[in-house]
Order: sequence, then structure tokens, then C-alpha cells
Amino acid sequence: MELLNIKNLDLAGKKVFIRCDFNVPMDEFGNISDDRRIRSALSTINHCLDHGCAVILASHLGRPDGQVVAKYSLLPVARRIHHLLKREVVLAKDVVGEDAMQKASALKGGEVLILENLRYEEGETKNSKELSQKLAAMADFYINDAFGVSHRAHSSVEGITHFFDNNHKAAGFLLQKEIEFFSKLIEKPVRPFAAIVGGSKVSGKLEALINLLPRVDKILIGGGMAFTFLKQLGYDIGSSLVEDELLGDAQHIMNEARRLGVKLYLPVDVVAADKFAEDAAIKIIAAQEIPNGWMGLDIGPATVRLYKEVLSDVQTVLWNGPMGVYEMDKFARGSNEIARYVADSYATTIVGGGDTADLVQRIGVDDEMTFISTGGGATLELLEGKILPGVASLVVQED
Repeated sequence: MELLNIKNLDLAGKKVFIRCDFNVPMDEFGNISDDRRIRSALSTINHCLDHGCAVILASHLGRPDGQVVAKYSLLPVARRIHHLLKREVVLAKDVVGEDAMQKASALKGGEVLILENLRYEEGETKNSKELSQKLAAMADFYINDAFGVSHRAHSSVEGITHFFDNNHKAAGFLLQKEIEFFSKLIEKPVRPFAAIVGGSKVSGKLEALINLLPRVDKILIGGGMAFTFLKQLGYDIGSSLVEDELLGDAQHIMNEARRLGVKLYLPVDVVAADKFAEDAAIKIIAAQEIPNGWMGLDIGPATVRLYKEVLSDVQTVLWNGPMGVYEMDKFARGSNEIARYVADSYATTIVGGGDTADLVQRIGVDDEMTFISTGGGATLELLEGKILPGVASLVVQED
């Protein structure tokens, strides 16, 4: 899939609207705790500034649901960009109101304006044509560098692209890199290729699992989603999380893996707790005999050993979803051990954004991974074989 390339645009001295993904985590005091997504956008922003462009940045933060909510202001983001770019960054007081329009109109080459939180506008998540048109009117060119939201048909992501022809829109360097990386991974992985798939629910990963099956050699299942598979096998899973309506789908995935010759691994033991809490009583128990009233909240040590053995000969690892409730120390060991093992391997290692990216950063092995995606849902939809709404109109059409 070839995308319209920012390098092919005649940007010199023009006004450019860049949709970024600055939806960064904040601590309880409103300080940015991880600015990876901001730093990832710098190459595109600097490319435009190097061409003498006036740069308008736009992003959402959190879910203010069409309301102006102070804690979701992009002020901390504007400050961090100012620090990273080492140049003045002006924050508009609104998105398409009088202040934003006035500041966008007056913006000169080499200057940077950031609009307030796009989701202060109710029309953003509804892909309002009117909002798209107002945003498009601010600039001569549109650049999408927001991979993390490109699976959303929103006004600033999908709707806006219809107001620019192919000579006035393109993918930014981050979006280009993400799409190219995953396209190559899915089409021509270096084998053996293993996928580690975790997280709480099968429902969120179902299509991705089905799409991955013909492409991988091994799949290792962990997290809460494993218990739907274990229940389908007839195991006693106690009070563990399970999606009864997806038992048939779990069986279908196991049948397909068998048919395709893909090795599918499930936990053989778990760290079980008597309640979902940091102070819960815990015990390590075989995956098929979790007592009533107890729930599995992490993979156990035997599973960690098994999964390390399974991963010992692979050349490519894709990891999406933690192995347990990694936010609680008692149930983080399985995820942490697998993360360290994957980081130390000689394989090409790809972390599929979201919680998994947070996990590897928490324990300090993020720099050891080959590639960490900035997307969560967007990564999953790519793995499902879908063309993302925010990318569709940036694809080069073959004659």
C-alpha cells in the first residue's frame, strides 16, 4: 500500500494543517507522563518548518464528549512542544471559533499554532462535514500524522481529506512508517513468526486473530481472553473473566490453527486470586482447575517457562496485549518476564501499541524493542486486514 508522500508536496512557504495524535497520558497533577507520541511527530513538524511553512497542529486529548473540560486542555501539550521545538508555540482558545480562525489567518512562515482539543467540538467524532470544511479552510495543505486515530472516521481525520486534492494532502513520516512496517510484517515476515496476543477480551481481538492465523507460525494466548479458550476446552476456570457468547469463536480459532498447522499455546498455570484487588490472597494453580470463587489474573511460572521456550527460535515477534493485570504488581510478573525475554531476543520485535507499549515502557525495555506502534485500536484494525478510514484517501491509486 503506497501512500501520498509528504516529500512530494510543494510546501515552500505554505500553510500546513497537521493532524497529530497528542493523546498522551497525564499524571494526577496534569503533567505529561509519557511524551512518546509528541516526539514521534517532530520529524513531520520540522520538515514543514524547514520549508518555511506556517504550521497548524491539531489533536484530541481524552474524551471531553463535545464539552470544554479544563483537564483536557492541550496547554500541557503546547508547553511540551515548545520545549522540544525550542520555538514559540501559540495555543488557540478554541478549535474553529473566532480566536482559532484569527490566529490561523495571521500565522506566518516558521510559526506554530496548536488548536484546542478537537473533541471540544461535538462534530469531531460525528465526522461533521461542516467542521471538516472549517478546519480545511485554515490551510493550503493537509498532513495526517495521527496513526493512533486513523481507524476513526472523524472530521479531522477522514472528513477533512475530501477538501484537499492529491497534490495538497499526504501522510506524515510517522503514519508512513507505521503503515509500511505493518504492511511488510503481514505480507513478508521473517519466519518463524510468532504472535503473542493478550488483553482482557477475545471480542476485541477476534478479527485480528482470524487474520493472523494464516500468516503466523505460532500464537501464544494470555490475559483474560485465555479463559474463554480454556472454558471451551472444558476446564474449570472458577470466576475468571469469560465471554460465553464467544466460546464457539474460540473453538473456531483453535480448529483453524490446527487446520493451518499453526501452533496455538494457552496458559498451563495461572496466578489466581480470591478477588480483583491488590491485597487479594493469591496462589499458583493449574489452568484447568481454578476453584470456584477464584479468578486467574496472570499467567503462572510454568506458562512463562513454556512461552520462553516457544519463543526461543522465532525470528519475528508481534505482541499485542499483556499477559495479566500488569497494573497491579502482584499480577504483573508474567507480562514483565515475557517482556524482558522478548526484549533480549535477537528477533524483530514489534509491540502493538496501547497497554503493551505502556507495559514495556514501565519496566524500561522499550528501547530494546525493534518497533513500538503509537496505535492501539488502529494497530488491531491493520492486523485485521482493514484499510483505515484516515488512510483510505491518502492511498496512491494505481493507473
